[in-house]
Amino acid sequence: MGQKGEETRGRLLDATRELIEEGGYFGAGLNQVIAASGAPRGSLYFHFPGGKDQMVAESVRRGGHEIGRVVRELAEAVPDTASLVVAVLALLGDRLEASGWRKGCPVATVALEMAATSDPLQEVCSEVYGSWEDTIRDRLAADGHPEAGDVAVTVLALIEGALLLARAHRSREPLDRVARRIVTLL
Repeated sequence: MGQKGEETRGRLLDATRELIEEGGYFGAGLNQVIAASGAPRGSLYFHFPGGKDQMVAESVRRGGHEIGRVVRELAEAVPDTASLVVAVLALLGDRLEASGWRKGCPVATVALEMAATSDPLQEVCSEVYGSWEDTIRDRLAADGHPEAGDVAVTVLALIEGALLLARAHRSREPLDRVARRIVTLL
């Protein structure tokens, strides 16, 4: 595929990501994706012969890997896991607030809406969450935490829950409260 094809594919994935973060799986109709991306309809079917589920799965994976990369970079730059989680919550809070409380987690809405009914989408959501959990677990283990796996799941659940509450309340307060509690817990 040439550069123009890659650019078109990227625009379709970016538009899909924006739409699913703001309105979920069902808010990302094919017509909306085409309009938001500026791509011709035929490009959608060319780049995603598996249809909407393929496009959403690749978009979730792409968004998840982007967040995962940032979390890994933060993990290398901060002194301990508590600092990592505080930094991640601040970053995600900034992102959420800047979007007018529309963009929380690039995975959560699809996981909530589709994991029970679409195996491919469930698998990609699980893959992304697993990679984030691995990063947190590895950092906890490097800090010498004896229950790194269990605590990593707990921390990720607290982050996801805080994002949901912050979005629902349109307030950073849940993120700030979870950040303070995680510092205490770790």
